[in-house]
Amino acid sequence: MDFSFQDLSGTFSVADIAIAMSLSFVLSAMIGWVYRATHRNVSYSQSYVQTLVILGMLISLIMLVVGSNIARAFALVGALSVVRFRNAIKETRDVGFIFLVMGVGMAVGTRFYLLAVVAAVAISLIIMIMSRFNWFQLNVRRQVVKVQVPSDEDYTHAVQDVLVRYTDEFELVSMESIRAGALTELMYTVRIKKGSEPADLIAGLRERNHGQSVTVLTGYDQSDL
Repeated sequence: MDFSFQDLSGTFSVADIAIAMSLSFVLSAMIGWVYRATHRNVSYSQSYVQTLVILGMLISLIMLVVGSNIARAFALVGALSVVRFRNAIKETRDVGFIFLVMGVGMAVGTRFYLLAVVAAVAISLIIMIMSRFNWFQLNVRRQVVKVQVPSDEDYTHAVQDVLVRYTDEFELVSMESIRAGALTELMYTVRIKKGSEPADLIAGLRERNHGQSVTVLTGYDQSDL
């Protein structure tokens, strides 16, 4: 009995379908495990990792459907273009994992099984090594300073004079109007000078902002800001 399927894109058997679905699941699950093992921030999402596995299998299925038929490929692109995703990607590395499972799924779906396995294992090992040894880490400890000043005058220069005195470098990150426009909140990232303490910086800023709120958040890496 012949269990192969003949269509415009070629022939694939039940064995091809089983291999593609099984292999794409195993490799996508492995990539999902690598993502979980190397994730360091608080934005971890179980739903996102499960989506990675589903996406890898789905891309494999799509490649089986498309095959070498160019017309079908364009029709599929048009059909998928109506889909809108409104969930923002929290980290740039999340985009990399999406493309990784897509690439593996495409390789499996086009029956480049060895390529899919080698690529998935090699890239996963590289990710694990980079995470284990903190490659490309910029070891600069910074603080976040939030200063509230009255909105009736420009206090930016007064605040920056204090920052020059107590920090090696600083950068204005945001400026926000609060309390119905009565106050302006300035947020800076700074690197406090050796010999200076956050309390000294707070005291200096409170002298310039007429006793309004001053907050210094310590212990941030530059890569987290």
